[in-house]
Amino acid sequence: MTAGQKPSDLSFEIAPYRGPRLLIRHLFELAEDSSSALDDYMGEGEILVASDGKMVLGHIQIITLSDSSPSAASEIKNMAVVERWQGKGIGSRLISAAIGAARSAGSSTLLVATAAADTGNLRFYQKQGFRLRSVERDAFTEASGYPDPIVIDGIELLDRVWLDRPI
Repeated sequence: MTAGQKPSDLSFEIAPYRGPRLLIRHLFELAEDSSSALDDYMGEGEILVASDGKMVLGHIQIITLSDSSPSAASEIKNMAVVERWQGKGIGSRLISAAIGAARSAGSSTLLVATAAADTGNLRFYQKQGFRLRSVERDAFTEASGYPDPIVIDGIELLDRVWLDRPI
């Protein structure tokens, strides 16, 4: 944002990312604390980025989980907006774009997982129409590549919460 520019003046576009994923790994790392987990899935699916024409402000990774059957689903595997640009509608627009991409892939459901301790993420996804689906206990352990302990908003990170929404 330039001097005198208001947050509401922020202009950005969302488009598929075709470059080397290594160049935007820093964005993935904003949402993923395990390097080994990130290494396992970073090459999968489709990446959409929000850009103001000069820099990438955020991204979303969508993975199709099942074929074009009536119960087909896609997952938001990784999503982040650079902290400076959070709260300006970028995340909501990335979700809308992911819904469109998942529909185009034949999915009828969109899934996302987040840390049970991350109340901000839980609030954000519920505002986007996601509902709680299940809890995966003890998902964030040293054995699965996560540093110990991780604390978010004063809560130790242990469990993963799955949410979904029809699309």
